[in-house]
Amino acid sequence: MTRPEPVRTTTPSFQPLYLQLKGLLVGSLEAGEWRPGEAIPAETELASRFGVSQGTVRKAIAALAADNLVVRRQGKGTFVATHTEENASMFRFLRIRRSDGRDEYPASRVLDVRRGKAPTEIARRLELKAGSAIITVRRILEYASEPVVLDEIVLPGSLFRGLTKNRVDAYRGSMYSFFETQFGVRMLKAQERLTAVAADSASAAILKVRQGEPLLAVERVTYTYGARPVEWRLGLCTTRRHFYLNELG
Repeated sequence: MTRPEPVRTTTPSFQPLYLQLKGLLVGSLEAGEWRPGEAIPAETELASRFGVSQGTVRKAIAALAADNLVVRRQGKGTFVATHTEENASMFRFLRIRRSDGRDEYPASRVLDVRRGKAPTEIARRLELKAGSAIITVRRILEYASEPVVLDEIVLPGSLFRGLTKNRVDAYRGSMYSFFETQFGVRMLKAQERLTAVAADSASAAILKVRQGEPLLAVERVTYTYGARPVEWRLGLCTTRRHFYLNELG
């Protein structure tokens, strides 16, 4: 495969040099020059390529690592971060924890995959035109066979052509790993809003709670490169034996 040319810019910038270099490296990542899980060139090679010092490269890579775009491995080099590394990243986007303190990755069971048109509010959150094609995935996350989270995941249809329930069911790995490996869409950052809601009859039946029981509603918009929104998600969570964890600092 022919690698794309590195991203270059002639626009004056008042950012520190290492942040300018970081932006160029992000451009190369977005263009697919280095794939998820693949090693990026050594610091000396990048310094020569971009005409900067090795110290500037080191600071730029540190900034990429702080944004979870790359992973440094002692004695091996720096690699593009990937959602397929479950042991390292499984809890980065998964904030629901067991009250007994045990870390447990839930089982995912897909209820259905539907195609439709984006209503106005979801289109706004995904920066789509109202009525654009979308794909909606509904699934349950189960801890120790107990339904804990009911997810409704809405995706732009243009980015996820060919997504079917059978295809999701056949994949072994996280949903974000599925999006990355099967559709080339890497989820980088997310913004969440938390509210309390009462379980309606449908969600109560699925989550095996009483109608009207309080649920934690987690609304998430997830972004890929260029701060482009590529997922809207609403998770309804029971909190009888689980809680939401957000680590600060």
